Parts: sequence; structure tokens; C-alpha cells
Amino acid sequence: MLQRFRRRTRVADGDAGGDTPRRGIAAGVYGPLGLLAVLVDLVTGIVALIILLGILFVVLGANMGNDIVSAVDDAASFLVGPFDELFKPDKRKLEIAINWGIALTVYVIVGRLIAGLLRRPGP
Repeated sequence: MLQRFRRRTRVADGDAGGDTPRRGIAAGVYGPLGLLAVLVDLVTGIVALIILLGILFVVLGANMGNDIVSAVDDAASFLVGPFDELFKPDKRKLEIAINWGIALTVYVIVGRLIAGLLRRPGP
């Protein structure tokens, strides 16, 4: 029974026991555009994380004198620049949450759309 399991596993992995070379995820599944799509996903995730941390630091009242908090806030402020002051509610925390949240959503949607187009099989 163990022999049958091993054989099924090899066949499922693309290795029927012959001279078929095994391909890794990066080499076989993704081509150059697929690797670029992975990079776009990675950058999108990092940007989203920076913006999300910026929102949390402002809303939760983090110490802006802290070097880490200040660096994240500066990076997030730069990334959300076009979306800043999109809406002007009375409270600053609410303004940050709304405007930066919209920026976060746009970055994720556009990043996922680009990555999806890169992964799309060619004609």
C-alpha cells in the first residue's frame, strides 16, 4: 500500500519515474510574467501593510516621537498623498481612517488587477 501511495505521489508531482525532469514552482508554474506578478503582489502587500500600520498608529494614538512610528507615518503619508484630504470630517482620526482606508483599498485592487493580468495565459 505504501508503494502505491509513493507511486501516486510521484505521478501527481509530474514524475512518473521516467526521465521527465521535475520542475519547481518558480521554474514550471510561473514564467517571467508570473514571477513579475509575484513581485507585484509582494510590493502591493508591503504598501498595504505600511498604510494599514499608519492608520492604526494614528487612530490608536501611537507616540509619533518614536522612530518606528514616525518612519511608518512618513512612508504612509507619502503613499496616500493623492488621497489626502479627499474627505474632510471634523476629527483628524476619522479623516485619516477614511482617506487612508480608501487609498489602501485602491492600492490593493489595482495591485491585484495588475498581478492577475500578468498571470493570465497568453493567446
